[in-house]
Amino acid sequence: MKIVIAPDSFKESLSAEEVAEAIKRGFQQSIADIECFLCPVGDGGEGTVDAIPHSIDLEEKWIKVTGPFGQKEAMRYFQKGGLALFEVADLVGLGKIPLEKRNPLQIQTCGIGELIRHLIAQGIKDIYIGVGGTSSNDGGIGIAAGLGYRFYDRDGNVLPACGHLLNLASVSTENLYEIPEGVQIHILADVVSPLCGPQGATYTFGKQKGLQPTMFAVVDQAIQDFYKKVSPATLQIKGAGAGGGIAAGLCAFTQANIVSGIDTCLNLINFDKKVSDADLVIVGEGRLDCQSFAGKAPICVAKKTLSEFLLLLFAVVLLRIYLPYHLKIFKLPFLFWRKVNL
Repeated sequence: MKIVIAPDSFKESLSAEEVAEAIKRGFQQSIADIECFLCPVGDGGEGTVDAIPHSIDLEEKWIKVTGPFGQKEAMRYFQKGGLALFEVADLVGLGKIPLEKRNPLQIQTCGIGELIRHLIAQGIKDIYIGVGGTSSNDGGIGIAAGLGYRFYDRDGNVLPACGHLLNLASVSTENLYEIPEGVQIHILADVVSPLCGPQGATYTFGKQKGLQPTMFAVVDQAIQDFYKKVSPATLQIKGAGAGGGIAAGLCAFTQANIVSGIDTCLNLINFDKKVSDADLVIVGEGRLDCQSFAGKAPICVAKKTLSEFLLLLFAVVLLRIYLPYHLKIFKLPFLFWRKVNL
């Protein structure tokens, strides 16, 4: 019996690879004559980078950029030829920020812009960026700072690279770094949320990043006011709210395009071939709920394998799952595990 174990990471608990290894151990202890094939996946959130490199033979590299609190910090990326891949969460991931320091308006993201400039200087033409799982909610403005944009308050004073969202009055492009023609930047998004509004980045993800609900309206309005000035079209882009608006910043300031994180991941690792002769596919993430249907890994893998498999197993820590009729998942005989310590 061949089992393909393809979980996403369990946020702030286990990486996708660690989850897959734990599930494998459980099967090997319980069932004889079983072949477990580990295939951790990512949907653009934290852990996506780890799911791809080994499948397409990417080389791991490091560079120092500005970290979340202004200090220089080593950040990894993966490269092969003219292709590079990195994950924003490796620099400003929620799990990297201590609880007492979580303030999504103060987290610096200009290091992402610095890394993009470095990759282009190395001759990279295709850049894939995972933007989920961040601790920031600056609407992508920090990335603009890393690309040479300068910000001013109402009195004409230069504002720092972070923490200025509510005081921002004007923008200068005098020292702007322009993305060269021929460079393609792809955003691996794990949500389809717009940048602003009730379903946008601030209202949907602000609280888990440490933003007080009393600040939602003023922060959301500040981000909206900024983009009305510099890039009104960005406000209409589906998925621009990913990464606390980092996706919006990449779209507006690097002409990036948003792609499905999980679909891109599955295509890059040749997932269809890996599961073509499997008897069982196991998917999972830390929590399955209504947000899981908005481009998250487990549901996308489930939909991709519906026509091929008789059995699909969801491994979760907390199960709150709602099954829309159009997914037709109800036709499958599900197994749900009780809560266990992995």
